[in-house]
Amino acid sequence: MKEYVKITTENSVGTIEFFHPRSNSLPGHILAELANTITSAGEDENIKVIILKSAGERAFCAGASFDELVAIDTPKNGTKFFSGFANVINAARKCPKFIIGRVQGKAVGGGVGMASATDYCFATKFASAKLSELAIGIGPFVVGPAVERKVGTSAFSAMTINAGKWFDASWAREKGLYTEVFDSVDEMDTEIEKLATTLSTSNPEAMLGLKKIMWQGSEHWDELLMERAVSSGTLVLSDFTKNAIEKFKTK
Repeated sequence: MKEYVKITTENSVGTIEFFHPRSNSLPGHILAELANTITSAGEDENIKVIILKSAGERAFCAGASFDELVAIDTPKNGTKFFSGFANVINAARKCPKFIIGRVQGKAVGGGVGMASATDYCFATKFASAKLSELAIGIGPFVVGPAVERKVGTSAFSAMTINAGKWFDASWAREKGLYTEVFDSVDEMDTEIEKLATTLSTSNPEAMLGLKKIMWQGSEHWDELLMERAVSSGTLVLSDFTKNAIEKFKTK
């Protein structure tokens, strides 16, 4: 199957779905389309609440495209690469509608950042999470503010430092990354439908006011996340990081 981003609207619920055949690791053009789709859904008067999901079973999102990462050869290209998830996170943050996350499988790197940028996140017990960036000589700088906002400094530090560890869904729920965790996708989808239906008939002005309160203090993230993208785009060109990536490729 070819990669895609699509949105469907039913009973005032907008469902945004993305897919890439490589474990939902997302190239730049898909991330840009995803950010634009979230923004457009936020502006659509026919949509009252948004569900963000991926296709497939095993992986919610494996981060950004590794092929594009290894091809970075200039700071400009590096900044462009790392701004992909920055734009998605900022689109979700500024969206005037609540975004419900549906995490059916593993989340890595930018996928953890994306889950953190939703307002209420459902997951299955298979949705382990990992911030693996340090293992290839960089760090989760761009997604860091979103993840730390959700799980706190201590848990964010643990995920960042222990970059090779999968943190299971129960741990992620305890720390606040996931709001609810289910044994099966069917159970999760049933509860998502219930919440989305309730929110679709709730007062849009009240929900907008609550979202602004919940995201208070993040107003500077347009600049912050871009600064982080610039830093990461420079760091990825260092000899240390290049060597780390080469070692990772041969595993």
